[in-house]
Amino acid sequence: MNNPADLKYTASHEWLRREADGSAVVGITFHAQDALGELVYVELPEVGRQLKQGEACVVVESTKAASDVYAPVDGEVIAINEALTDAPQTVNEAPYEAGWLFRIRPSAPAQIDALLGADDYAAGPGAG
Repeated sequence: MNNPADLKYTASHEWLRREADGSAVVGITFHAQDALGELVYVELPEVGRQLKQGEACVVVESTKAASDVYAPVDGEVIAINEALTDAPQTVNEAPYEAGWLFRIRPSAPAQIDALLGADDYAAGPGAG
């Protein structure tokens, strides 16, 4: 599985990448997009929305099913990946790069440290 070591992961298959400005980028893992199949629609949260860790905040729909994506940490949505409106399959093609979902300004940055590292994710929730 492709789980970049510089990211943090959740048991529900989200990833989070810290940015230099203190914000974080969020997406779904390779494992999650692979299990869902080809995405045909992504419903993103509103910029400015306050999220709580574990709150459903994105809906991704594939040819097989619809699934919720959960906030990995508390914080405010400060940007969304608007390109996914016209090209939801980008999540399948590049889940850790162009297929990111939203950017959040964490209100409790310590929550990030409690998320899974790549090895723990691969050995647990992200296992085959």
